[in-house]
Amino acid sequence: MNGLYDEFRIAVHSVWNRRWLALAVAWGLCLVGWLVVALIPNSYESQARVSAEMQSILSDKVGVDARERKKNMERIQETLTSTINLEKVVRGTALNQSVATDRELAGKVEMLRKNITIKSEKDNLFEITATSSASNLSDAQNAVLARDIVQKMIDIFVEENLSGDRAETSQTIKFLDAQLAQREKELQEAEQKRVQFETENLGLLPGIGSISQRIAAARAELGQIESQLSQASGSLAALNGQLAGTPSSISTPGFRSPSAGGARGQLAQAQGKLASARARGWTDSHPDIVAMQNEIAALRVQAAKQPASGGGGYRTPNPAYSSLQSMRAERQASVAALQARKNALQADMTELVSKQSMEPGVAAEMSRINRDHEVLKSQYDKLLTDREQIKLRGQVESETDSVKFLVIDPPSSPRSPAAPNRPLLLAMVLFAGIGGGVGAAFALGHLQTSYPTAAKLEKASGLPVIGSVSQILTNTQRGLRKKKLRVFYGTSVALFGVFGMLMIVEFIQRGMVA
Repeated sequence: MNGLYDEFRIAVHSVWNRRWLALAVAWGLCLVGWLVVALIPNSYESQARVSAEMQSILSDKVGVDARERKKNMERIQETLTSTINLEKVVRGTALNQSVATDRELAGKVEMLRKNITIKSEKDNLFEITATSSASNLSDAQNAVLARDIVQKMIDIFVEENLSGDRAETSQTIKFLDAQLAQREKELQEAEQKRVQFETENLGLLPGIGSISQRIAAARAELGQIESQLSQASGSLAALNGQLAGTPSSISTPGFRSPSAGGARGQLAQAQGKLASARARGWTDSHPDIVAMQNEIAALRVQAAKQPASGGGGYRTPNPAYSSLQSMRAERQASVAALQARKNALQADMTELVSKQSMEPGVAAEMSRINRDHEVLKSQYDKLLTDREQIKLRGQVESETDSVKFLVIDPPSSPRSPAAPNRPLLLAMVLFAGIGGGVGAAFALGHLQTSYPTAAKLEKASGLPVIGSVSQILTNTQRGLRKKKLRVFYGTSVALFGVFGMLMIVEFIQRGMVA
């Protein structure tokens, strides 16, 4: 313990003997350090807090949910420090006074990007911090500038969220309008193309009136016509047979008698009845027709036996023959009409069969045209729905308070610089100067070969030290030493006085800023 105390006394004595060196080093370090601290510009910081409250219920009903609004807030926070917004800050504050060229403007923008901080404390609470340390401005001007920067950022923050959404909505609606006009034009062209194609290929398209259906209908009608033609031809052949066996005239006696005409007259009457019965539609299997045919056969035998001039009468036109001729003409006309219709149907079927090979290609082309039309129609309907929804959302966001901004803490007016902490730096420079002076004196004492005590000399030489002689001063030397001590103490006090004066100046400057 005594050894440590002796070492401490030796170190203090060494420094004291070189006190002038320590004082000079302390003064030099303090002057240089205080000058450096004085050259450091003051930075003034202003802060503000903004709250964005999402309180609209109607916006949720039209698709503007809380997640989307939060996403918009994050986007605004990220783009708030963009070059365009920072240029607005430069133009709207005192920084614009020192901007003359685009290069200077870019420099100011970069400076602001480093000095502006935006932090999100919660989901809807933002803190904006700005510092100003322009060397061409005074402390008071820097303090005002910091506050103006924060206020301008708040204005831009609110503007970006209100007018930014409106601008984005307007741009989106304008884009959708252009797309709708283009889709409408394409849709009209597709509709005109479809109508023209249907008109040009009316008989080749699938559906009602297609070639396949027309061919099937023609075949069915042709079958009916052939059946009717067969019946009409058979009926005409039978009628021709009857007409061949019917005389065109009959012999009529010269007097009116019930038996006039004999067998030939009765035969003519029977044939007339038979013709009348067939004209009514009776067939050969009808009992009356069978009876009439038997009667006519018997009368023919009798008429053949009767002399030609028998009865003394004259010949007249046979009415049965005339009736059969009228019926034959009618049947021939019916057969001709049926044959003409059959020929026409066969010609139509031949033409339809030739066109049937084109039907698949026409159907495929029509299907493609309809598909393109449906695609354009669905796109047009979707764009129209999206435009109306976005328009409604824009009206909700602009005409209602979907996002309400509140300035919780307005931009603060800094009364003291945020950096540097000049009083602390001045004190640190003072302590560093004193420590540097003491350290220099102590180091110089160890570099010089001297022995402050007899024990040190004995230990270093290895020889016994008989004794030591203390320093003896005269009265003149004592007076001179006291004078030097007064100068040393005065110089030391002056060092602390300069420190105190610098502290007073610093606080006076802060008071002037406030």
